[in-house]
Amino acid sequence: MECAISQFLVIQWKRSLPSLCPIDHFSAYVADELFIEQDAERKIGWLLKLIFAGTASAVAYQFFPYLGDNLMQQSVSLLHVKDPLFKRMGASRLARFAIDDERRMKIVELGGAQELLNMLGAAKDDRTRKEALKALAVLSHSDEAVKALHHAGAVSIIRCTPDSLEDAEVEKYKSSMLKRFQDLRYDVSS
Repeated sequence: MECAISQFLVIQWKRSLPSLCPIDHFSAYVADELFIEQDAERKIGWLLKLIFAGTASAVAYQFFPYLGDNLMQQSVSLLHVKDPLFKRMGASRLARFAIDDERRMKIVELGGAQELLNMLGAAKDDRTRKEALKALAVLSHSDEAVKALHHAGAVSIIRCTPDSLEDAEVEKYKSSMLKRFQDLRYDVSS
């Protein structure tokens, strides 16, 4: 605001001076007017950008909490597809979503744990087994999810999963899952 006032005072001062050449006075006046106009346009542009950013933030704040549940449901739906690539994508997404106990239980409630076990039991290749075991291992960080997995028959499915000669992570996930069941005193011997 001070900048605009000082510019206005300079323009008024220049206008009050006697002009030696009317052309110089006119060009200075036009240049000053253009400067003021450009400055006003820039300030209004920033104001409009701030209004847009504020509106977009408010809409995103209201909308994005619902987006997480939809993505979890879509990821569980990907486990129903016959193509192993889509199954791996769904399992990978579920592993990324399961960051706290609430989300892990939400995945179990949506049927994701059962579908991961079905995926593991029917897997024909190591990459699919690995993604299913990885997602199940992430889910097993919650005691309630481990309980649900145990009731779904996870121990026998994990035990029946063939070892991988190419990927050591499959064996690592299998042993960590079985250890987790032992730690929580679920029957692993059967």
